[in-house]
Amino acid sequence: MSLQETFSPRQADPRLSGIIKLAILAVGGQGGGVLTGWIEDVARSQGYAAQATSVAGVSQRTGATVYYVEMAPQKPGEPVPVFSLMPAPGDVDIMITAEMMEAGRAIIRGFVTPDRTTLITSTHRALAVSEKMVPGDGIASSDEVMAAAEIAARRVIAADFDALAIRNGSVISASLFGALAGAAILPFPREAFEAAIKAGGKGTEASLKAFAAAFDIAANPKPDVPPEPQATPQLKVRGPARLVAEWDRLAARAAALPAPVAELALPGLRKVVDFQDLRYGEEYLDRLAGVLARDDAAHGWVLSREAAKYIANALAYDDIIRVADLKTRARRFDRIRSEMRVKDANVLQLTEFFHPRAQEIVGMFPARLGAKLEADPKWMARLTRWFDKGRRLRTDSLPAFLTLHILGGLKGWRRRTLRHAQEQAHLSHWLETALAETNRNYDLAVELIRCRRLIKGYSDTHVRGYAKFDRVLAATARIATRDDAADWCRRLREAALQDEEGKALDGAIRTIDSFA
Repeated sequence: MSLQETFSPRQADPRLSGIIKLAILAVGGQGGGVLTGWIEDVARSQGYAAQATSVAGVSQRTGATVYYVEMAPQKPGEPVPVFSLMPAPGDVDIMITAEMMEAGRAIIRGFVTPDRTTLITSTHRALAVSEKMVPGDGIASSDEVMAAAEIAARRVIAADFDALAIRNGSVISASLFGALAGAAILPFPREAFEAAIKAGGKGTEASLKAFAAAFDIAANPKPDVPPEPQATPQLKVRGPARLVAEWDRLAARAAALPAPVAELALPGLRKVVDFQDLRYGEEYLDRLAGVLARDDAAHGWVLSREAAKYIANALAYDDIIRVADLKTRARRFDRIRSEMRVKDANVLQLTEFFHPRAQEIVGMFPARLGAKLEADPKWMARLTRWFDKGRRLRTDSLPAFLTLHILGGLKGWRRRTLRHAQEQAHLSHWLETALAETNRNYDLAVELIRCRRLIKGYSDTHVRGYAKFDRVLAATARIATRDDAADWCRRLREAALQDEEGKALDGAIRTIDSFA
């Protein structure tokens, strides 16, 4: 658990003796309404008048709901104060955000100021739609937000309150409430906060545990301690003795590679064997051996290390068989039950959405027949009409589960399919293109290997990745003889990862065309 805090009074802020203004930013499912209700209850139980309002965001991750609470001491017989309905920039005493980027939004909107605002925020991330849409790494920097918070706020209390709540079987609203109490900002005793939770009557025990854990963290801040490095867990292989012996042989072969290569070759081997079988693992190591033969220690085995990663990714492509297999694995159901906090008394209903294109259907056919159908516009139109439509399958029901389970068990058929032939041909062409540059420009060969990062996902996402990959390689070929070809290949790849439409890549290619 990481906690960052500046300013350390343990008594309530004496400036908060009049109207106290508190705002909360939370997205759907984070319990912002519950947290607001608890704050209202604890204020009123301590003789304060309180008012809470909320303005909903646009949607789950394009805008958070703003909850706003104003409270003030009220003696019996005194009129109720007139409170504001919304927070105003520069006029918030306490800002609580249920996610790191919401803290950034609060700072940008001026709700957090160095002269008065205490900021309580969870450091975990709930990614925005705009972050998920970026083909590469589109995740905004939490470090930048934290740096801004330390400047913008009078006091900052930050920890992963979401993880803390999950460990205690509760939700983030309970841990944020505990942090508010533990920070001793409000002039209310701990018992009043706990009484507000108990009055709710639902999930009280778990909420109190999360509350107590967050209270202790906020009340007794500790300096950040770097986590101790975790040992890489060893894969336990079970099965018939003959197959286990074959796996051990392949694993020993991967481990005997130069250390920088073996570090990625072992997980790569596990990935391709899980995808298909042990013979496929042998093919993976054979392809990697072909790269090693063109590499050397003088370059630090960089080419082979990158190839160990990306050859495995290329071999373990996403097809219908793979998707069906992953969706019917027991550990996936266990993970979903854990994330949704499903108890034994609850019933989990799981609906899977499928939208297969005609290309995915043809890809399951025998290679020669599939190629013939794919080249026939009439057949492709017919298959599109039959299959290219959204389907929802309830995998908690036996018929849907069996359908996917049978599809996922067709690994033995995969090698005969058109999709497998296409993937193998593309893989071979990519490796030949990269290895052809090893003698002339080693760095360019490495960058060409790394371009495989552009290809990922399933269906339309996969097609877009292929298109970008082909465009990057084609543009690189036009300037391959330049001394800075490797740098331009890297720039092209990074441009392709910036946006889904490929606008940045278009600009980079136009720049190359201007001097190629």
